[in-house]
Amino acid sequence: MDEQICNGIYAGTNSYINVSFDSSSQGQVAMVIYEWADSNYLGAVTPGSDTSLPRTYICTTDAVRAGLCAASDVGMFILDLPANKTVAETSIWGSSIAFSGTPSAPASLTQSNSSVSSSTRASFWDNPDGPPTPPADPSLDDYTSPWLARRALTQRAPEDTMPTTPMTGATIQYIQPIHYHVNKTGYYCVGAIPVTVLHQGETGGTNHTHASFSGTVLFQNEFWGQLPAAEYPKITFYMIVMLAYTGFAAGWAFLCLRHRHDLLPIQNYVSALFGLVVVEMLANWAYYRYVNAHGDGTASKVFLFVVSILDAARNSLSFFLLLIVSLGLGVVREEIDAMNKARILAAAHAFFGVVYAVGMDLVQLETASAFLLLLCVVPLAVTMTVFLLWIMYGLTGTIAELAARKQKYKLGMFKKLYRVLMAAVVALFIFFITSSMSFSSRYEEDYTPRSWKNRWWLLDGWLVLLYMAVFVTIAFFWRPTGSNRRLAMSDELAQDEEDAEDYDLEAIQMRGDRAKMEAMMGIDDMGAGGGPQEGRIALRGDDGDDDGDTVFEIGDEGSDDEGDRRKSREAIVPAKDRTD
Repeated sequence: MDEQICNGIYAGTNSYINVSFDSSSQGQVAMVIYEWADSNYLGAVTPGSDTSLPRTYICTTDAVRAGLCAASDVGMFILDLPANKTVAETSIWGSSIAFSGTPSAPASLTQSNSSVSSSTRASFWDNPDGPPTPPADPSLDDYTSPWLARRALTQRAPEDTMPTTPMTGATIQYIQPIHYHVNKTGYYCVGAIPVTVLHQGETGGTNHTHASFSGTVLFQNEFWGQLPAAEYPKITFYMIVMLAYTGFAAGWAFLCLRHRHDLLPIQNYVSALFGLVVVEMLANWAYYRYVNAHGDGTASKVFLFVVSILDAARNSLSFFLLLIVSLGLGVVREEIDAMNKARILAAAHAFFGVVYAVGMDLVQLETASAFLLLLCVVPLAVTMTVFLLWIMYGLTGTIAELAARKQKYKLGMFKKLYRVLMAAVVALFIFFITSSMSFSSRYEEDYTPRSWKNRWWLLDGWLVLLYMAVFVTIAFFWRPTGSNRRLAMSDELAQDEEDAEDYDLEAIQMRGDRAKMEAMMGIDDMGAGGGPQEGRIALRGDDGDDDGDTVFEIGDEGSDDEGDRRKSREAIVPAKDRTD
Protein backbone atom coordinates (compact mmCIF):
# COMPACT_ATOMS: atom_id res chain seq x y z
CA MET A 1 0.00 0.00 0.00
CA ASP A 2 1.49 3.34 -1.04
CA GLU A 3 1.77 6.15 1.47
CA GLN A 4 3.70 8.42 -0.87
CA ILE A 5 3.28 9.25 -4.56
CA CYS A 6 5.94 11.20 -6.48
CA ASN A 7 6.18 12.61 -9.97
CA GLY A 8 8.08 15.23 -11.92
CA ILE A 9 6.28 18.46 -12.78
CA TYR A 10 7.15 21.21 -15.24
CA ALA A 11 6.02 24.40 -13.53
CA GLY A 12 3.94 27.17 -15.04
CA THR A 13 0.84 29.23 -14.42
CA ASN A 14 -1.26 26.13 -15.12
CA SER A 15 0.62 23.49 -13.08
CA TYR A 16 -0.69 22.16 -9.79
CA ILE A 17 -1.23 19.11 -7.58
CA ASN A 18 -4.75 18.09 -6.61
CA VAL A 19 -5.43 15.51 -3.89
CA SER A 20 -8.93 14.11 -3.50
CA PHE A 21 -10.12 11.53 -0.97
CA ASP A 22 -13.04 9.19 -1.53
CA SER A 23 -16.23 9.61 0.46
CA SER A 24 -15.59 6.26 2.16
CA SER A 25 -12.47 7.62 3.88
CA GLN A 26 -12.60 7.69 7.69
CA GLY A 27 -10.38 8.86 10.48
CA GLN A 28 -7.51 11.30 10.24
CA VAL A 29 -4.31 11.51 8.20
CA ALA A 30 -1.13 13.54 8.37
CA MET A 31 -0.50 14.91 4.89
CA VAL A 32 2.45 16.65 3.28
CA ILE A 33 3.31 17.96 -0.21
CA TYR A 34 6.89 18.91 -1.02
CA GLU A 35 9.58 19.14 -3.67
CA TRP A 36 12.33 16.56 -3.25
CA ALA A 37 15.05 19.13 -2.64
CA ASP A 38 13.30 19.99 0.64
CA SER A 39 12.91 16.38 1.79
CA ASN A 40 15.75 16.74 4.30
CA TYR A 41 13.58 19.19 6.26
CA LEU A 42 10.98 16.49 6.96
CA GLY A 43 11.16 14.59 10.23
CA ALA A 44 13.47 14.85 13.20
CA VAL A 45 16.30 12.67 14.42
CA THR A 46 14.92 10.11 16.85
CA PRO A 47 16.57 10.57 20.27
CA GLY A 48 18.62 7.71 21.65
CA SER A 49 22.03 6.14 21.38
CA ASP A 50 21.06 3.93 18.44
CA THR A 51 21.97 5.92 15.32
CA SER A 52 20.31 3.35 13.05
CA LEU A 53 16.83 4.35 14.22
CA PRO A 54 14.75 6.00 11.47
CA ARG A 55 13.73 9.62 11.75
CA THR A 56 10.46 10.48 13.45
CA TYR A 57 8.12 12.04 10.90
CA ILE A 58 4.75 12.38 12.66
CA CYS A 59 4.17 14.56 15.69
CA THR A 60 2.63 12.39 18.42
CA THR A 61 2.32 12.80 22.16
CA ASP A 62 5.51 10.79 22.53
CA ALA A 63 7.27 13.11 20.09
CA VAL A 64 6.02 16.11 22.08
CA ARG A 65 7.41 14.65 25.30
CA ALA A 66 10.74 14.02 23.52
CA GLY A 67 10.83 17.67 22.45
CA LEU A 68 10.66 16.90 18.74
CA CYS A 69 7.56 19.01 18.08
CA ALA A 70 5.05 21.31 19.76
CA ALA A 71 1.72 20.19 21.18
CA SER A 72 -0.07 22.34 18.59
CA ASP A 73 1.50 20.23 15.82
CA VAL A 74 0.14 16.88 17.00
CA GLY A 75 -1.15 14.90 14.03
CA MET A 76 1.06 16.69 11.50
CA PHE A 77 4.42 16.06 9.86
CA ILE A 78 7.42 17.27 11.85
CA LEU A 79 9.46 19.98 10.12
CA ASP A 80 13.12 20.39 11.06
CA LEU A 81 13.99 23.76 9.54
CA PRO A 82 17.20 25.76 10.02
CA ALA A 83 16.95 28.79 12.28
CA ASN A 84 17.17 31.20 9.34
CA LYS A 85 14.49 29.50 7.19
CA THR A 86 10.70 29.56 7.39
CA VAL A 87 8.13 27.19 5.93
CA ALA A 88 7.10 29.85 3.42
CA GLU A 89 10.62 29.77 1.97
CA THR A 90 10.33 26.07 1.19
CA SER A 91 8.03 24.03 -1.04
CA ILE A 92 6.52 22.17 1.93
CA TRP A 93 2.79 22.14 2.55
CA GLY A 94 1.62 20.10 5.53
CA SER A 95 -1.49 19.68 7.62
CA SER A 96 -3.66 17.18 9.43
CA ILE A 97 -6.78 16.13 7.51
CA ALA A 98 -9.88 14.86 9.35
CA PHE A 99 -12.74 13.17 7.53
CA SER A 100 -16.45 13.35 8.35
CA GLY A 101 -17.41 12.20 11.85
CA THR A 102 -13.85 12.37 13.19
CA PRO A 103 -13.01 14.47 16.28
CA SER A 104 -10.61 17.28 15.36
CA ALA A 105 -8.62 17.21 18.62
CA PRO A 106 -7.05 13.78 19.12
CA ALA A 107 -5.37 12.91 22.39
CA SER A 108 -2.99 10.22 21.17
CA LEU A 109 -1.76 9.04 17.82
CA THR A 110 -0.29 5.85 16.37
CA GLN A 111 0.58 5.00 12.82
CA SER A 112 -1.16 2.54 10.53
CA ASN A 113 -1.26 1.85 6.80
CA SER A 114 -3.57 2.90 3.98
CA SER A 115 -3.22 3.81 0.34
CA VAL A 116 -3.04 6.73 -2.01
CA SER A 117 -3.29 6.10 -5.73
CA SER A 118 -1.95 8.29 -8.47
CA SER A 119 -3.69 9.62 -11.53
CA THR A 120 -2.67 11.61 -14.56
CA ARG A 121 -6.07 12.57 -15.91
CA ALA A 122 -6.20 15.74 -17.97
CA SER A 123 -8.68 17.42 -15.61
CA PHE A 124 -9.84 16.71 -12.09
CA TRP A 125 -12.64 17.80 -9.78
CA ASP A 126 -13.78 15.86 -6.76
CA ASN A 127 -15.54 16.13 -3.43
CA PRO A 128 -16.31 13.82 -0.49
CA ASP A 129 -19.52 12.65 -2.16
CA GLY A 130 -17.57 11.14 -5.05
CA PRO A 131 -16.05 12.45 -8.26
CA PRO A 132 -18.58 14.04 -10.63
CA THR A 133 -18.16 14.26 -14.39
CA PRO A 134 -15.36 16.73 -15.18
CA PRO A 135 -16.61 19.95 -16.82
CA ALA A 136 -16.32 20.08 -20.58
CA ASP A 137 -13.68 22.26 -22.17
CA PRO A 138 -15.41 24.73 -24.56
CA SER A 139 -12.38 24.82 -26.85
CA LEU A 140 -12.80 21.09 -27.58
CA ASP A 141 -16.49 21.15 -28.58
CA ASP A 142 -15.69 20.37 -32.22
CA TYR A 143 -13.18 17.63 -31.43
CA THR A 144 -13.39 14.13 -30.09
CA SER A 145 -10.16 14.32 -28.09
CA PRO A 146 -7.13 16.55 -27.47
CA TRP A 147 -5.49 14.62 -30.32
CA LEU A 148 -7.46 16.75 -32.80
CA ALA A 149 -7.67 19.95 -30.81
CA ARG A 150 -6.04 23.14 -32.00
CA ARG A 151 -4.55 23.56 -28.57
CA ALA A 152 -2.60 20.33 -29.14
CA LEU A 153 -0.11 22.37 -31.17
CA THR A 154 0.96 24.20 -28.03
CA GLN A 155 -0.14 21.46 -25.61
CA ARG A 156 -0.78 23.85 -22.74
CA ALA A 157 -3.25 23.15 -19.93
CA PRO A 158 -5.82 25.72 -18.76
CA GLU A 159 -4.45 28.32 -16.38
CA ASP A 160 -4.68 27.38 -12.71
CA THR A 161 -6.74 30.06 -10.98
CA MET A 162 -7.46 28.13 -7.77
CA PRO A 163 -5.30 29.19 -4.79
CA THR A 164 -3.30 26.73 -2.72
CA THR A 165 -5.22 25.33 0.24
CA PRO A 166 -4.03 27.44 3.20
CA MET A 167 -2.01 25.96 6.04
CA THR A 168 -3.96 27.04 9.13
CA GLY A 169 -1.81 25.23 11.66
CA ALA A 170 -4.88 23.30 12.79
CA THR A 171 -6.58 20.13 11.61
CA ILE A 172 -8.48 20.67 8.36
CA GLN A 173 -11.95 19.17 8.12
CA TYR A 174 -12.03 17.68 4.64
CA ILE A 175 -14.82 19.11 2.49
CA GLN A 176 -13.03 19.69 -0.83
CA PRO A 177 -9.86 18.56 -2.62
CA ILE A 178 -6.51 19.76 -1.35
CA HIS A 179 -5.03 22.08 -3.98
CA TYR A 180 -1.34 22.93 -4.31
CA HIS A 181 -0.08 25.33 -6.98
CA VAL A 182 3.36 24.44 -8.37
CA ASN A 183 5.64 27.44 -8.89
CA LYS A 184 8.92 25.65 -9.56
CA THR A 185 9.84 22.74 -11.82
CA GLY A 186 10.89 19.75 -9.77
CA TYR A 187 10.16 16.30 -8.45
CA TYR A 188 7.14 16.58 -6.14
CA CYS A 189 5.82 14.08 -3.63
CA VAL A 190 2.51 13.71 -1.79
CA GLY A 191 2.63 11.79 1.47
CA ALA A 192 -0.35 10.71 3.58
CA ILE A 193 0.10 8.80 6.85
CA PRO A 194 -3.08 7.50 8.54
CA VAL A 195 -3.25 7.85 12.32
CA THR A 196 -5.38 6.37 15.07
CA VAL A 197 -7.32 8.82 17.24
CA LEU A 198 -8.08 8.12 20.90
CA HIS A 199 -11.03 10.11 22.23
CA GLN A 200 -13.59 10.06 25.02
CA GLY A 201 -16.56 7.81 24.28
CA GLU A 202 -20.21 8.41 25.15
CA THR A 203 -20.07 5.97 28.07
CA GLY A 204 -16.93 7.57 29.49
CA GLY A 205 -14.51 5.01 28.05
CA THR A 206 -11.78 5.52 25.46
CA ASN A 207 -12.65 4.88 21.85
CA HIS A 208 -10.24 4.29 18.98
CA THR A 209 -10.89 5.77 15.56
CA HIS A 210 -8.69 4.00 13.04
CA ALA A 211 -7.98 5.84 9.82
CA SER A 212 -8.96 4.22 6.56
CA PHE A 213 -8.82 6.12 3.29
CA SER A 214 -8.23 5.99 -0.42
CA GLY A 215 -7.77 8.83 -2.80
CA THR A 216 -6.43 10.16 -6.04
CA VAL A 217 -3.48 12.44 -6.70
CA LEU A 218 -3.36 14.51 -9.88
CA PHE A 219 -0.04 15.92 -11.04
CA GLN A 220 -1.01 18.56 -13.60
CA ASN A 221 1.93 19.83 -15.64
CA GLU A 222 1.95 23.01 -17.67
CA PHE A 223 1.26 20.95 -20.80
CA TRP A 224 -2.07 19.42 -21.71
CA GLY A 225 -2.30 15.65 -21.70
CA GLN A 226 -1.72 12.44 -19.81
CA LEU A 227 1.97 11.75 -20.40
CA PRO A 228 4.22 11.89 -17.33
CA ALA A 229 6.51 14.89 -17.30
CA ALA A 230 9.53 12.61 -17.75
CA GLU A 231 8.13 11.35 -21.09
CA TYR A 232 6.63 14.54 -22.49
CA PRO A 233 9.81 15.91 -24.19
CA LYS A 234 9.71 12.90 -26.52
CA ILE A 235 6.78 14.42 -28.43
CA THR A 236 8.78 17.44 -29.57
CA PHE A 237 11.98 15.42 -29.96
CA TYR A 238 10.53 12.81 -32.32
CA MET A 239 8.71 15.48 -34.31
CA ILE A 240 11.99 17.34 -34.91
CA VAL A 241 13.86 14.13 -35.78
CA MET A 242 11.08 13.06 -38.16
CA LEU A 243 11.20 16.42 -39.97
CA ALA A 244 15.00 16.22 -40.18
CA TYR A 245 14.86 12.72 -41.70
CA THR A 246 12.19 13.88 -44.13
CA GLY A 247 14.50 16.67 -45.31
CA PHE A 248 17.43 14.28 -45.72
CA ALA A 249 15.22 11.77 -47.55
CA ALA A 250 14.00 14.49 -49.92
CA GLY A 251 17.59 15.43 -50.77
CA TRP A 252 18.49 11.78 -51.32
CA ALA A 253 15.44 11.29 -53.57
CA PHE A 254 16.47 14.29 -55.66
CA LEU A 255 19.96 12.85 -56.20
CA CYS A 256 18.51 9.44 -57.06
CA LEU A 257 16.20 11.01 -59.61
CA ARG A 258 19.02 13.03 -61.11
CA HIS A 259 21.29 9.99 -61.50
CA ARG A 260 18.57 7.37 -61.91
CA HIS A 261 20.35 5.64 -64.80
CA ASP A 262 23.55 5.09 -62.82
CA LEU A 263 22.21 3.91 -59.44
CA LEU A 264 24.00 1.11 -57.65
CA PRO A 265 22.15 -1.68 -55.79
CA ILE A 266 23.41 -0.42 -52.43
CA GLN A 267 21.92 3.00 -53.15
CA ASN A 268 18.52 1.40 -53.70
CA TYR A 269 18.85 -0.24 -50.28
CA VAL A 270 19.71 3.10 -48.70
CA SER A 271 16.61 4.60 -50.33
CA ALA A 272 14.47 1.89 -48.73
CA LEU A 273 16.12 2.50 -45.37
CA PHE A 274 15.43 6.23 -45.62
CA GLY A 275 11.75 5.45 -46.17
CA LEU A 276 11.66 3.05 -43.21
CA VAL A 277 13.36 5.55 -40.90
CA VAL A 278 10.91 8.32 -41.79
CA VAL A 279 7.96 5.99 -41.14
CA GLU A 280 9.47 4.83 -37.84
CA MET A 281 10.06 8.38 -36.54
CA LEU A 282 6.54 9.33 -37.60
CA ALA A 283 5.17 6.30 -35.72
CA ASN A 284 7.13 7.22 -32.58
CA TRP A 285 5.83 10.77 -32.67
CA ALA A 286 2.27 9.58 -33.27
CA TYR A 287 2.54 7.05 -30.41
CA TYR A 288 3.49 9.62 -27.80
CA ARG A 289 0.86 12.01 -29.11
CA TYR A 290 -1.74 9.25 -28.81
CA VAL A 291 -0.72 8.30 -25.27
CA ASN A 292 -0.74 11.96 -24.27
CA ALA A 293 -4.29 12.30 -25.56
CA HIS A 294 -5.79 8.96 -24.49
CA GLY A 295 -3.53 7.57 -21.78
CA ASP A 296 -2.39 3.99 -21.31
CA GLY A 297 -4.76 1.32 -22.52
CA THR A 298 -5.07 -1.64 -24.82
CA ALA A 299 -4.80 0.49 -27.95
CA SER A 300 -1.70 2.23 -26.58
CA LYS A 301 0.00 -1.09 -25.87
CA VAL A 302 -0.75 -2.33 -29.39
CA PHE A 303 0.60 0.93 -30.77
CA LEU A 304 3.73 0.49 -28.64
CA PHE A 305 4.26 -3.02 -30.02
CA VAL A 306 4.02 -1.75 -33.61
CA VAL A 307 6.49 1.04 -32.89
CA SER A 308 8.87 -1.45 -31.28
CA ILE A 309 8.74 -3.67 -34.37
CA LEU A 310 9.53 -0.72 -36.63
CA ASP A 311 12.42 0.33 -34.40
CA ALA A 312 13.88 -3.18 -34.32
CA ALA A 313 13.43 -3.57 -38.10
CA ARG A 314 15.25 -0.30 -38.72
CA ASN A 315 18.21 -1.29 -36.54
CA SER A 316 18.46 -4.79 -37.99
CA LEU A 317 18.21 -3.62 -41.59
CA SER A 318 20.85 -0.98 -40.92
CA PHE A 319 23.31 -3.50 -39.50
CA PHE A 320 22.53 -6.00 -42.26
CA LEU A 321 23.12 -3.49 -45.06
CA LEU A 322 26.25 -2.23 -43.35
CA LEU A 323 27.53 -5.80 -43.14
CA ILE A 324 26.98 -6.66 -46.79
CA VAL A 325 28.56 -3.38 -47.87
CA SER A 326 31.57 -4.04 -45.64
CA LEU A 327 31.94 -7.47 -47.23
CA GLY A 328 32.02 -5.77 -50.64
CA LEU A 329 28.73 -7.01 -52.10
CA GLY A 330 28.06 -5.34 -55.43
CA VAL A 331 31.36 -3.46 -55.36
CA VAL A 332 34.10 -6.07 -54.88
CA ARG A 333 32.23 -9.36 -55.23
CA GLU A 334 28.91 -10.35 -56.72
CA GLU A 335 27.76 -12.68 -53.92
CA ILE A 336 28.57 -13.50 -50.29
CA ASP A 337 28.96 -17.07 -49.05
CA ALA A 338 27.68 -16.23 -45.54
CA MET A 339 24.53 -14.43 -46.68
CA ASN A 340 22.19 -16.86 -44.86
CA LYS A 341 24.12 -16.42 -41.62
CA ALA A 342 23.84 -12.67 -41.99
CA ARG A 343 20.07 -12.94 -42.44
CA ILE A 344 19.70 -15.15 -39.35
CA LEU A 345 21.74 -12.68 -37.29
CA ALA A 346 19.58 -9.81 -38.54
CA ALA A 347 16.38 -11.66 -37.59
CA ALA A 348 17.74 -12.42 -34.09
CA HIS A 349 18.76 -8.81 -33.62
CA ALA A 350 15.29 -7.66 -34.65
CA PHE A 351 13.61 -10.00 -32.14
CA PHE A 352 15.82 -8.94 -29.24
CA GLY A 353 15.33 -5.33 -30.29
CA VAL A 354 11.57 -5.69 -29.82
CA VAL A 355 12.13 -7.25 -26.38
CA TYR A 356 14.41 -4.37 -25.38
CA ALA A 357 12.11 -1.62 -26.67
CA VAL A 358 8.98 -3.03 -25.00
CA GLY A 359 10.88 -3.78 -21.79
CA MET A 360 12.28 -0.28 -21.45
CA ASP A 361 8.77 1.16 -21.75
CA LEU A 362 7.01 -1.27 -19.42
CA VAL A 363 9.67 -2.06 -16.79
CA GLN A 364 10.15 0.28 -13.84
CA LEU A 365 13.90 0.75 -13.58
CA GLU A 366 13.75 1.67 -9.90
CA THR A 367 12.08 -1.60 -8.88
CA ALA A 368 13.15 -4.01 -11.63
CA SER A 369 15.46 -6.85 -10.73
CA ALA A 370 18.95 -7.04 -12.19
CA PHE A 371 18.04 -10.33 -13.92
CA LEU A 372 15.08 -8.73 -15.72
CA LEU A 373 17.20 -5.80 -16.89
CA LEU A 374 19.93 -8.14 -18.09
CA LEU A 375 17.32 -10.24 -19.91
CA CYS A 376 16.28 -7.14 -21.85
CA VAL A 377 19.76 -5.77 -22.52
CA VAL A 378 22.26 -8.65 -22.81
CA PRO A 379 20.81 -10.56 -25.84
CA LEU A 380 20.56 -7.35 -27.83
CA ALA A 381 24.08 -6.38 -26.80
CA VAL A 382 25.40 -9.79 -27.92
CA THR A 383 23.85 -9.62 -31.40
CA MET A 384 24.99 -6.02 -31.77
CA THR A 385 28.53 -6.99 -30.78
CA VAL A 386 28.57 -9.85 -33.31
CA PHE A 387 27.34 -7.47 -35.99
CA LEU A 388 29.99 -4.87 -35.19
CA LEU A 389 32.86 -7.38 -35.05
CA TRP A 390 31.77 -9.01 -38.30
CA ILE A 391 31.39 -5.64 -39.98
CA MET A 392 34.84 -4.48 -38.89
CA TYR A 393 36.41 -7.82 -39.90
CA GLY A 394 34.78 -7.74 -43.33
CA LEU A 395 35.62 -4.08 -43.85
CA THR A 396 39.28 -4.67 -42.97
CA GLY A 397 39.48 -7.55 -45.47
CA THR A 398 37.79 -5.53 -48.21
CA ILE A 399 40.16 -2.60 -47.67
CA ALA A 400 43.19 -4.92 -47.87
CA GLU A 401 41.89 -6.50 -51.09
CA LEU A 402 41.23 -3.14 -52.73
CA ALA A 403 44.68 -1.90 -51.71
CA ALA A 404 46.32 -4.97 -53.26
CA ARG A 405 44.38 -4.44 -56.49
CA LYS A 406 45.22 -0.70 -56.41
CA GLN A 407 41.57 0.34 -56.67
CA LYS A 408 42.15 3.80 -55.25
CA TYR A 409 38.67 5.30 -55.63
CA LYS A 410 36.88 2.35 -54.03
CA LEU A 411 39.59 2.15 -51.38
CA GLY A 412 38.98 5.76 -50.41
CA MET A 413 35.23 5.15 -50.01
CA PHE A 414 35.75 2.14 -47.77
CA LYS A 415 38.34 3.94 -45.68
CA LYS A 416 35.81 6.72 -45.03
CA LEU A 417 33.28 4.10 -44.00
CA TYR A 418 35.85 2.57 -41.64
CA ARG A 419 36.53 5.91 -39.94
CA VAL A 420 32.82 6.61 -39.45
CA LEU A 421 32.26 3.18 -37.91
CA MET A 422 35.23 3.53 -35.58
CA ALA A 423 33.87 6.87 -34.36
CA ALA A 424 30.45 5.24 -33.81
CA VAL A 425 32.02 2.37 -31.84
CA VAL A 426 33.84 4.84 -29.59
CA ALA A 427 30.61 6.79 -29.06
CA LEU A 428 28.72 3.58 -28.21
CA PHE A 429 31.43 2.58 -25.76
CA ILE A 430 31.12 5.94 -24.01
CA PHE A 431 27.33 5.54 -23.96
CA PHE A 432 27.44 2.10 -22.35
CA ILE A 433 29.86 3.30 -19.69
CA THR A 434 27.71 6.35 -18.93
CA SER A 435 24.44 4.41 -18.86
CA SER A 436 25.95 1.66 -16.71
CA MET A 437 27.18 4.20 -14.19
CA SER A 438 23.78 5.87 -14.16
CA PHE A 439 21.73 2.67 -13.77
CA SER A 440 24.06 1.29 -11.11
CA SER A 441 22.64 3.88 -8.70
CA ARG A 442 18.99 3.23 -9.53
CA TYR A 443 18.31 1.83 -6.04
CA GLU A 444 19.47 5.01 -4.36
CA GLU A 445 16.72 7.09 -2.81
CA ASP A 446 17.43 10.18 -4.87
CA TYR A 447 18.03 8.42 -8.21
CA THR A 448 14.65 9.28 -9.73
CA PRO A 449 14.57 12.88 -8.43
CA ARG A 450 18.00 13.42 -9.98
CA SER A 451 17.36 11.73 -13.32
CA TRP A 452 13.67 12.20 -14.14
CA LYS A 453 14.25 15.10 -16.53
CA ASN A 454 17.10 13.56 -18.56
CA ARG A 455 16.48 9.82 -18.30
CA TRP A 456 14.56 9.82 -21.59
CA TRP A 457 17.63 11.34 -23.24
CA LEU A 458 19.85 8.58 -21.91
CA LEU A 459 17.46 5.79 -22.91
CA ASP A 460 16.18 7.09 -26.25
CA GLY A 461 17.34 10.50 -27.39
CA TRP A 462 21.10 10.02 -27.43
CA LEU A 463 21.00 6.78 -29.41
CA VAL A 464 18.51 8.21 -31.92
CA LEU A 465 20.80 11.16 -32.64
CA LEU A 466 23.88 8.93 -32.85
CA TYR A 467 22.14 6.70 -35.39
CA MET A 468 21.05 9.71 -37.43
CA ALA A 469 24.58 11.14 -37.45
CA VAL A 470 26.13 7.85 -38.60
CA PHE A 471 23.43 7.05 -41.15
CA VAL A 472 23.37 10.50 -42.74
CA THR A 473 27.18 10.62 -42.88
CA ILE A 474 27.42 7.25 -44.63
CA ALA A 475 24.59 8.19 -46.98
CA PHE A 476 26.45 11.39 -47.87
CA PHE A 477 29.61 9.47 -48.75
CA TRP A 478 27.67 6.95 -50.85
CA ARG A 479 25.24 9.42 -52.38
CA PRO A 480 24.34 9.09 -56.09
CA THR A 481 26.78 11.09 -58.23
CA GLY A 482 28.12 11.09 -61.76
CA SER A 483 30.94 8.82 -60.57
CA ASN A 484 28.66 5.97 -59.54
CA ARG A 485 30.07 3.59 -62.13
CA ARG A 486 33.48 3.81 -60.49
CA LEU A 487 31.96 1.80 -57.61
CA ALA A 488 30.40 -0.86 -59.83
CA MET A 489 31.69 -4.41 -60.38
CA SER A 490 34.67 -3.35 -62.50
CA ASP A 491 38.35 -2.71 -61.90
CA GLU A 492 39.73 0.78 -61.90
CA LEU A 493 42.49 1.42 -64.48
CA ALA A 494 45.87 2.19 -62.95
CA GLN A 495 46.66 5.86 -62.47
CA ASP A 496 50.51 5.68 -62.26
CA GLU A 497 52.84 5.23 -65.27
CA GLU A 498 54.31 1.89 -64.25
CA ASP A 499 50.98 0.11 -63.74
CA ALA A 500 49.31 1.86 -66.65
CA GLU A 501 51.71 0.17 -69.08
CA ASP A 502 49.89 -3.09 -68.48
CA TYR A 503 46.68 -1.61 -69.92
CA ASP A 504 47.93 0.92 -72.51
CA LEU A 505 48.14 -0.54 -76.03
CA GLU A 506 50.32 2.29 -77.21
CA ALA A 507 52.80 1.65 -74.41
CA ILE A 508 52.91 -2.04 -75.30
CA GLN A 509 53.71 -1.21 -78.93
CA MET A 510 56.39 1.28 -77.87
CA ARG A 511 58.09 -1.42 -75.83
CA GLY A 512 58.03 -3.71 -78.85
CA ASP A 513 59.51 -1.04 -81.11
CA ARG A 514 62.23 -0.27 -78.61
CA ALA A 515 63.10 -3.94 -78.33
CA LYS A 516 63.22 -4.22 -82.12
CA MET A 517 65.65 -1.33 -82.41
CA GLU A 518 67.86 -2.73 -79.67
CA ALA A 519 67.93 -6.10 -81.40
CA MET A 520 68.92 -4.59 -84.74
CA MET A 521 71.67 -2.48 -83.17
CA GLY A 522 73.02 -5.42 -81.18
CA ILE A 523 72.39 -3.70 -77.84
CA ASP A 524 72.26 -6.31 -75.15
CA ASP A 525 71.18 -4.09 -72.25
CA MET A 526 70.38 -0.44 -71.62
CA GLY A 527 72.59 -0.35 -68.54
CA ALA A 528 76.23 -1.17 -67.88
CA GLY A 529 77.55 -4.62 -67.08
CA GLY A 530 77.65 -7.84 -68.93
CA GLY A 531 75.38 -10.00 -66.79
CA PRO A 532 71.71 -10.57 -67.43
CA GLN A 533 69.68 -7.57 -66.19
CA GLU A 534 66.17 -6.28 -66.46
CA GLY A 535 65.43 -5.07 -69.94
CA ARG A 536 67.80 -7.54 -71.58
CA ILE A 537 67.01 -8.63 -75.17
CA ALA A 538 67.68 -12.33 -75.69
CA LEU A 539 68.12 -13.22 -79.36
CA ARG A 540 67.03 -16.63 -80.48
CA GLY A 541 68.36 -18.26 -83.60
CA ASP A 542 71.77 -18.49 -85.23
CA ASP A 543 73.62 -17.12 -88.19
CA GLY A 544 72.80 -20.15 -90.21
CA ASP A 545 69.01 -19.63 -90.15
CA ASP A 546 67.67 -19.03 -93.63
CA ASP A 547 64.14 -18.14 -92.61
CA GLY A 548 65.03 -14.49 -92.31
CA ASP A 549 63.35 -14.14 -88.90
CA THR A 550 64.71 -13.84 -85.38
CA VAL A 551 62.62 -14.57 -82.30
CA PHE A 552 63.38 -12.55 -79.09
CA GLU A 553 61.83 -12.21 -75.64
CA ILE A 554 61.23 -8.94 -73.81
CA GLY A 555 61.64 -8.71 -70.03
CA ASP A 556 63.53 -10.33 -67.21
CA GLU A 557 62.45 -13.86 -66.53
CA GLY A 558 63.53 -13.56 -62.92
CA SER A 559 61.60 -10.36 -62.13
CA ASP A 560 59.00 -10.87 -59.43
CA ASP A 561 57.14 -7.65 -60.19
CA GLU A 562 57.04 -7.85 -63.97
CA GLY A 563 57.43 -11.59 -64.53
CA ASP A 564 53.76 -12.48 -64.68
CA ARG A 565 52.97 -9.68 -67.07
CA ARG A 566 56.04 -9.61 -69.33
CA LYS A 567 57.11 -13.24 -69.47
CA SER A 568 56.48 -15.01 -72.78
CA ARG A 569 55.90 -11.79 -74.70
CA GLU A 570 57.60 -12.41 -78.03
CA ALA A 571 58.07 -10.44 -81.17
CA ILE A 572 59.18 -11.57 -84.61
CA VAL A 573 61.29 -9.14 -86.62
CA PRO A 574 63.23 -9.57 -89.86
CA ALA A 575 66.95 -10.17 -89.30
CA LYS A 576 69.52 -8.21 -91.27
CA ASP A 577 71.94 -10.14 -93.47
CA ARG A 578 75.55 -9.99 -92.34
CA THR A 579 78.11 -8.69 -94.80
CA ASP A 580 81.24 -9.96 -93.09
